[in-house]
Amino acid sequence: MGAEREGGARRGPGRAVAYAACGVVLLAGCASMPDSGDLRGVESTPRQDTHVRVLAMPPHEDASSSEIVSGFLEALTSDDPNYEIARKYLTTEASAKWRPLLSTTVLADGPGAEPDRVGGREGSDSLSYTLTGTKVATVDAQQSYSPASGDYSETMHLTRDQKTKQWRIDVPPRGVVMGKSDFQRNYMSVDKYYFATNTTLGTSPHTAAVADPVYVRRNVDPLTEMVRSLLKGPTSRLDRAVRSSFPTGTALKKDDSLTPDDQNRLTVPLNDKAARVGPAKCKEMAAQLLFTLQNLTPTVDEVALRAGGRQLCALTEAGAEDVAARGSAQGAEYLYFLDDKHRLVRLAAAVNDTKPDPVPGALGEGERQLHSVAVSRDEDMAAGVGTDGKELYVGALVAGGPLGDPELTSAGRTPEEGLSAPSWDAQGDLWVADRDPRNPRLLLLKEGVGDPLVVKTPGLQGRIESVRVAADGVRIALVVKQGDKSSLLIGRIERSEDGRAEERSVASVHELRSATPELEEVTAMSWAGDSRLVVVGREQGGVQTMRYVQVDGSTPEGPAPAALSGVKEITASEDAGLPLVGYSEDGIVRLSPGAQWQKVVTDGTAPVYPG
Repeated sequence: MGAEREGGARRGPGRAVAYAACGVVLLAGCASMPDSGDLRGVESTPRQDTHVRVLAMPPHEDASSSEIVSGFLEALTSDDPNYEIARKYLTTEASAKWRPLLSTTVLADGPGAEPDRVGGREGSDSLSYTLTGTKVATVDAQQSYSPASGDYSETMHLTRDQKTKQWRIDVPPRGVVMGKSDFQRNYMSVDKYYFATNTTLGTSPHTAAVADPVYVRRNVDPLTEMVRSLLKGPTSRLDRAVRSSFPTGTALKKDDSLTPDDQNRLTVPLNDKAARVGPAKCKEMAAQLLFTLQNLTPTVDEVALRAGGRQLCALTEAGAEDVAARGSAQGAEYLYFLDDKHRLVRLAAAVNDTKPDPVPGALGEGERQLHSVAVSRDEDMAAGVGTDGKELYVGALVAGGPLGDPELTSAGRTPEEGLSAPSWDAQGDLWVADRDPRNPRLLLLKEGVGDPLVVKTPGLQGRIESVRVAADGVRIALVVKQGDKSSLLIGRIERSEDGRAEERSVASVHELRSATPELEEVTAMSWAGDSRLVVVGREQGGVQTMRYVQVDGSTPEGPAPAALSGVKEITASEDAGLPLVGYSEDGIVRLSPGAQWQKVVTDGTAPVYPG
């Protein structure tokens, strides 16, 4: 092909698809190419069934520069484990330097590619292309997802070999770049698990397990990749608040793929760094593996760890639950809400009853009329904010339990400027936001009583409207209002002692990041899993919507909750088997798995599960 055509493109063989017979899509180097003119872009592959494997094709002889560009970009979206086909589009030197695993940039559509007419004269053996698009997200070297926005623009340079006359890329883009639909087909979100530092879950004596979501390639041995990712340690979002039981430097002994046997038992060979761990530590390591691999295929029901030429330990899924506690495994006994007399009442969580009973104790007797409530995770204590939003009361859920003076009083002039709905954490401490515009604060009451601690929130801009602490006690969800916009932010809780004689603990929230950057207004939210929340909000110019979101800002797979009009409050349990419950224009309603919304009671507000 002559040099005068190198700025344009010709139609190549296109994509060949092997349908259900073999479930493979072949990506040829000239797919989506125009017959003439400039190379305008490489279209994102249409969304395929997740079971379809996509294989790239190497460049053909005498491929034009535009065919090299499109072939390389298409190869980035394939299931090639080590990007060996993509490297065939690069020069030898560029291939040696290119690090595709450093980052993945996700664009709204496939990257556009424009040749630089100024940089390469006619007949030149050097040509640049500018890759463009609109950023949606990035995945970093730790496999951690972050929403992104703005324009993407990066230069890719090609050169033509003097001897072979073949075009190759000598300056590739950084990492991998692809469209959103290709990303959804190629990647999947998986939670890897670590242990909260000095945190137990509710009444359980076991350490709380904390989910750390990462993205791995769906069809490139995700099981082995997740084991490697777990051994490398937590992402930077959690590393200051969690620990791993694997000794530093622990890695797989061999690079072989890991596969469970026909009994769903996975043997994991580790290097000598793990050879001297004791039985208790080994079981913690195995529990981390089992929690991490539980939702992957093939299924893993038991893990055996080997190092130093011997088996260290073996652990079943049931045994893992005895080692550490996950929020998603801790079901609630009751659903709680306020009746028409502003008393705290409850229903059995796992049944379809519609006749609530007052809770035992003063809060169920109506001694104080309440506007919002929270129940501790062990369901022994409750906290409620009065109807004027000023006073916070805490009482035990036992018959005859007294209710003393308010534990906290806000100076806010209206209920909207007073105290938010409170939230109990895994350690039995109570969190609440004082929304007084003259002195907005995030407060913590140790065990729900005593002088409140002011929680530091470095870098936070805006006023906290609502608070929900995750079951793991490590992460916190905040709805923050700034101007006319309210956003859902997820942060990491850190605790320390302040060094004074009374050893009062100090809590702070760090690395607050938006989980719903596309929403202009967030009106309600609740934790709905170890790393998932349910959110009610509205996009700019849009109508109210309800959706699930991940803590990293990505959208989990699966359907959104069924639509519900006029949602004012929402609550969910980390246990996905319990119904989603809302307060809407129809009163208290619930959504059981696989069902439609059903009315519970007409006169009721402020539904909550424990937490």
